[in-house]
Amino acid sequence: MRILAAGDHFVRPDLIRTALSRELPGTGGESPEVTELTLPWPYEPFGSVGGVQEASGTEEELIGALSGVSVCVTQMAPFTGRVFAAAPGLRLVAVSRGGPVNVDLAAATRHGVAVSFAPGRNAAAAAEFAVGLMLAAMRRIGTADAELKAGRWRGDLYAYEEGGTELAGATVGLVGYGAIGRIVARVLLAFGARVLVADPYTDPVAAAADGVEPVELDALLRRSSVVSLHARLTEETRGLIDARRLGLLPRGAVLVNSARGGLLDHAPLPDLLRSGALGALALDVYDVEPPPGDWPLRDAPNVITTPHLAGATRQTAHRAAAITAAEVGRFARGEPLAHPANPEVLVADRS
Repeated sequence: MRILAAGDHFVRPDLIRTALSRELPGTGGESPEVTELTLPWPYEPFGSVGGVQEASGTEEELIGALSGVSVCVTQMAPFTGRVFAAAPGLRLVAVSRGGPVNVDLAAATRHGVAVSFAPGRNAAAAAEFAVGLMLAAMRRIGTADAELKAGRWRGDLYAYEEGGTELAGATVGLVGYGAIGRIVARVLLAFGARVLVADPYTDPVAAAADGVEPVELDALLRRSSVVSLHARLTEETRGLIDARRLGLLPRGAVLVNSARGGLLDHAPLPDLLRSGALGALALDVYDVEPPPGDWPLRDAPNVITTPHLAGATRQTAHRAAAITAAEVGRFARGEPLAHPANPEVLVADRS
């Protein structure tokens, strides 16, 4: 079995190789052959390649690296219809991220290639980051840091009118209650917050057992002094928090988005911040990444921004490699995949 470790500068090829060596120590009496390809992300932004999204590298270099390969482990490689057509021996693409957006699933299925993904790989990292953004926005940590570095001692930030708010006793609304949302909820409950969740796929009995209150989205927005987005971006959730729903927030509420930029309508945000209707905004994701030079939020008050870093921990990279290596092990043993994206394709080692 020949495997391509198509890594990048986060989930590196050597991490994939090491995880594979632990999972496949001489499967069938012979160690698999692993070749490596290093894609340029994150030193070069990901984007659309041949119709797939959030991809890095080119179709040409991937096609060349796939010669004789039956399995590819990757995070960002652009698996387009053209790539699948040029790699007739390929049988499995194991994508080391929460969703295989860089894979044309229809083309994979047509060519008999199974695709798997790595749910939960960055759940702990993303949850910790979301709580960090909440604290930074609520306590104006970013503003205080920037002012002090500019030589200004802002003692006036201790004035009542300028003071921040606490998570203890706050009502925090989580839009989406998957793996990340559940970890965030546990942390918030430990702070002493009351947690509301809006997610149509959540079992209300299980949510109540977790100590959170499931509610409809509009009710959550009306009742929450802090709102954090944790939903997946789909056609149904694109623009979910639009101008109407932003208008439901209590005056001075804090809004955090570390999920996907497309969940949120960015156009009303500058005016809401300047008027005080929105007390603070913390963003790790954007409608356009990176934001343009004339970005309206660049000079809006009380905005915390980070460049899509919620999942950027070394543990996430190791976990991603391990989850996908385990899928390769199942493939090699002829077992069902744990996380299939196109389960209609039967997996067997036909190398």
